[in-house]
Amino acid sequence: MVQQAVPCTKTKINATMVQLGCEVESMNILGLVVFAIVFGVALRKLGPDGELLIRFFNSFNDATMVLVSWIMWYAPVGILFLVASKIVEMKDVRQLFIRLGKYILCCLLGHAIHGLLVLPLIYFIFTRKNPYRFLWGIMTPLATAFGTSSSSATLPLMMKCVEEKNGVAKHISRFILPIGATVNMDGAALFQCVAAVFIAQLNGVSLDFVKIITILVTATASSVGAAGIPAGGVLTLAIILEAVSLPVKDISLILAVDWLVDRSCTILNVEGDAFGAGLLQSYVDRSKTPSSEPELIQVKNDMPLNPLPLTTEEGNPLLKPYRGPAGDAATCEKESVM
Repeated sequence: MVQQAVPCTKTKINATMVQLGCEVESMNILGLVVFAIVFGVALRKLGPDGELLIRFFNSFNDATMVLVSWIMWYAPVGILFLVASKIVEMKDVRQLFIRLGKYILCCLLGHAIHGLLVLPLIYFIFTRKNPYRFLWGIMTPLATAFGTSSSSATLPLMMKCVEEKNGVAKHISRFILPIGATVNMDGAALFQCVAAVFIAQLNGVSLDFVKIITILVTATASSVGAAGIPAGGVLTLAIILEAVSLPVKDISLILAVDWLVDRSCTILNVEGDAFGAGLLQSYVDRSKTPSSEPELIQVKNDMPLNPLPLTTEEGNPLLKPYRGPAGDAATCEKESVM
């Protein structure tokens, strides 16, 4: 565990004690994330020598996901007691539910703006095509994403729809969509930022500019490694809370309403993946479009350079054209040799 320690000093000004700094024991999460990224690049640079350690980390990640899947079966009972204890601690329960309602409304509104305005606008600017027609072609995968709350479970149906209904080539969809299901988590990044600010306001913690930037950078970096499973973004929310020294125990309130917010996150994630595949397909189509200028076509001449030899009758000098009464030169008369 990496800890950050800041010395605590106090200065007395006009009989008022001003606290300039205090020691805070917390993990340097942002530093760990940056180190993990650089370390992964270094392992890839090693080539075959680094494959053994990469396989170890992949196996460790798979085992962690299995443990998380076991924990998720007992999560409803645990969340029930965590939320109950939080409600008992609150003096005004009504105020807590009002804040949770505002949090849910803020998440859903942010996802709607990003999914219905920002992403379609980006698609329209680069392709000059109707983005909502593209969205209509993937309505079935979006409904599946809302029902399953999992990007990985929606992946096969998304591939089928973007290929058959939106005209994306197979080699593009099967390259972009699997990567996007793991890396492109813009819905989770938006949700994590809102959740961190909500927990800060719930505890009366003021966020300065540096902490806000830390939340943005950490949410972006942690969402890249989030698993495409239900409540996958909540697991990485603890990293963001540790980065800005917020209490991790308040995640129980997020888990209580995550069944709704996580579904809109998943819809936004798979929508961004589909638009990415559509953008790449549009670029490929433009690169293959022939130019409007006429091109010179090279015609292969199979004729030999030397003229063909004349036949016996055509090359006979004793033959001369004979024009009949009608001036027909098609008949020839053979002269007799004197």
